[in-house]
Amino acid sequence: MGYGAALVTSLSTWLLAVRAPLWTDETVSYWQIAGGFKQIWARSIEGTSFPAYAYILWLTRTAFGDKELILRIPSILAMLAAAYVLYLCAREMFGWDASLIATLFFVLHRFVGFAAIDVRPYSFVLLLTNLTILMFLRWMKTDKIGYAAVCGITAAGILYFHYLFAGLLTGFVVYYLLSRRSSLRADLRPIGVALLSFAIFLLPVVPGLKYAYQTRTIHSFAPAPEWTWLLGVLNPAKGKLFVPFAFTLLAVAAPKLITSGRQTLNKLLFCMCVALGPALSLYVVSVNTPIHIFISRYLLVAVPGIALCWGWLYSLIDSHPLRAVFCFVFVALCVFQAYTAPLARKHEESWKESLAYADANAARDHAPLLMCSPLVEADYLPMPAVASESVLYAPLSYYKVNAPVIPLPRRLNDEAERQARRFLPRATQEHRRFLALAQKQSLGIIDYVAFYSGSTYSLEVLGNLDGIWVVEFVPRTNDPVSGIRPTGD
Repeated sequence: MGYGAALVTSLSTWLLAVRAPLWTDETVSYWQIAGGFKQIWARSIEGTSFPAYAYILWLTRTAFGDKELILRIPSILAMLAAAYVLYLCAREMFGWDASLIATLFFVLHRFVGFAAIDVRPYSFVLLLTNLTILMFLRWMKTDKIGYAAVCGITAAGILYFHYLFAGLLTGFVVYYLLSRRSSLRADLRPIGVALLSFAIFLLPVVPGLKYAYQTRTIHSFAPAPEWTWLLGVLNPAKGKLFVPFAFTLLAVAAPKLITSGRQTLNKLLFCMCVALGPALSLYVVSVNTPIHIFISRYLLVAVPGIALCWGWLYSLIDSHPLRAVFCFVFVALCVFQAYTAPLARKHEESWKESLAYADANAARDHAPLLMCSPLVEADYLPMPAVASESVLYAPLSYYKVNAPVIPLPRRLNDEAERQARRFLPRATQEHRRFLALAQKQSLGIIDYVAFYSGSTYSLEVLGNLDGIWVVEFVPRTNDPVSGIRPTGD
C-alpha cells in the first residue's frame, strides 16, 4: 500500500506542467505534421529525424485534435510503458522492492519528468531503450537466439526515434567484453543473429542518418561540457537535498558492498556499463569535437542505467523496514523539490504569448513582424520565402499570426544584415511601422536594425514575454520620441 502510494505520488510530478504551451522544439514536432500526411516524410528528414514519432503525432491530432494537452498524451503513455519495462529490467537482477526503487528513481528523474510530457520522441526512444536493455539481459541470462534477435530489432528501433541514443550499444559492447569475452566463440551465432536483425531493421533509417551526419556541424548550440556535469546526471532533482540521502545510502550499504560476491559485482558492472557507456560517449564527442551533444535531453539515454545502479545499491540493504524508510524518504525529497520548484508548472520558454501579443499589436495598421529564428540552423541555411512554411520558424506552424513575417537568422551575420538592408529601405519609403521579435541570443540583430534605421525610426521595447523581446519601430516625426534599446539583462 505504501509503495503504491509512493509510485502514484511520483507519477503525479509529471503532470505539473502538462498544460504549459508548446516550446520551440515541440513546435518543430508539430511543424513536421502541419503540412499533412504526405509531407511528413520529407519534413522529418529535413528536421534530421526519422518520422516514426511524427506519424504517431499526426494520428493523435487527426483522431483527437491539436490542443497542447492532447498532443502530450502519447508521450505520457509511452513513458508509463518505459517505466514498467524498467521495472522488468530491474526484476531480472533484484528483488521486487529494489526493482521498485530503481523504477521510482527513473520516474522521479528530472530528465524523465520533462520528457514524459514533451511533444517530442523522447518517451518513445526511452521505451525502446528499456526494451533493448531487457532483451539483452534475457539474452545474457538464457543464451537464447530468440532474445538476441529481438534485442537487435529493438536496438534498431531506438534509431527510429532518436539517433544519438545508439550510444547505449557501447555499454553493451563494453559489458560483454569485460564479462563474457571468454565465451565469444560459443556466442558467435547469437551475436550474428543480433547484428543481422539490427542491420535489416536499420535500413529505413539510413537516409536520415546520412543526412544528419552530413549536416552535423550546423546543429550544435551547447557549450563544451565540464567533467563535473557527469555527476549532475546522478541527481534526479535539481538542488542539493538528494546529496545527504545518497551518502547515507552509501554508508548503510557499504558493509555488504565490501563483501559482495562475483554475481553481485557482475550486476553492478552491467548497470554501470549501461549508465556510463552512453553518457561517456556523449561527453567524449562533446569535448573532442565541435559537436556539443552533452545536454539533458540526450543524456536521457543514461538514466535507465543510472536508475539500475541505484536499485543495485538499494538491494544491498538487508533490512526490509530500512529499505522502506529509504524508499519513502527518497520519494518525499524528490516530490517536495518538484512541487516547490519556482518553475514547476512551466515546461520551457514558449513563443505563444509573444506571437499573440505582437500579432494583436500589428493588427491595427498591418505592421510586419521581423522574427529572429529560435533555431541554430537558421545561421547556416538560407532564409525561406515564407517563414511559416520553414522549420526554422516552427512556432508559426502552431501559434499562427495574421501579420506578414520577415524571417531573420538566429544571430547577427551577413545574412541578417542583408535581410535588414533589403527590408528597411522599403519600410522607410512606405513610412511603415514594424515590430521585431527576438530571444536573447538574437538581440545583436535588433541592435543592428536600430543602428541602420536610427535616422528614420525610433524604437521602444514593448516587453519581454517568456524570454522573447518584442520591440516596436516607429517612423520618426518632426518630434521623434527617444527609444529604449534592448539589452541582455
